[in-house]
Amino acid sequence: MKHVPRKRFGQHFLADPAIIDAIVRAIDPRPAQPMVEIGPGLAALTQPLVERLGRLTVIELDRDLAARLRAHPQLNVIESDVLKVDFAQMAQALGAIKIRICGNLPYNISSPILFHLLPFAEHIEDQHFMLQKEVIDRMVATPSTADFGRLSVMLQWRYAMQSVLTVPPEAFDPPPRVTSAVVRMQPRADFAPVDAALLSELVQVAFSQRRKLLRHTLGRWLEARGFAGDFDVQRRAEEVPVEEYLGLALRV
Repeated sequence: MKHVPRKRFGQHFLADPAIIDAIVRAIDPRPAQPMVEIGPGLAALTQPLVERLGRLTVIELDRDLAARLRAHPQLNVIESDVLKVDFAQMAQALGAIKIRICGNLPYNISSPILFHLLPFAEHIEDQHFMLQKEVIDRMVATPSTADFGRLSVMLQWRYAMQSVLTVPPEAFDPPPRVTSAVVRMQPRADFAPVDAALLSELVQVAFSQRRKLLRHTLGRWLEARGFAGDFDVQRRAEEVPVEEYLGLALRV
């Protein structure tokens, strides 16, 4: 029986064999590597992955799809909301120091998933995700560009990132209204040891009024915290490099 895509889950199923092959080549799965796929859907990406890996763990929220996937002898199926999954426990359950993660993420909750994974970066070898291209553009953006923002700073703090593939709407069934892309995220070993909650608050304040100079937003926030150090607030938030935000978070 054909599965009808569910709008509330943001379901768009990958259907282009050439694109699927390009994504698998970008991921480069090797036999016996511990890998987790988020949102396997109709298994378009799952099948070529498991053929190369031998075994694959998948996380699927849709119970009808999860039931179909359980029929596959090489899959470990976790029927759950990914936002409730503890990936440190997942790595332990798979007997791995680090796991690889991939998936075609639901576009309506892609940012929450990325932020949910952030605290587990030390347990992750790499991540390959298909997302809205405009989201990936923000993830990999450099300072002094329109796309550079809170998402850029928070993710570039913990990951080295690269946009590896653009995916047109017609590669999906049903086609989304946006162009998609695939991003590679590799956790940094040399990341700054900042408090994640503090950095998140600092960056959120900085970008809260991105057209204004930082003295109107971050400057006042720093004053309220009694910060007397040196930081140029005569700039807009997008002009400050990631390293400067991290350095400030270490000194506040």
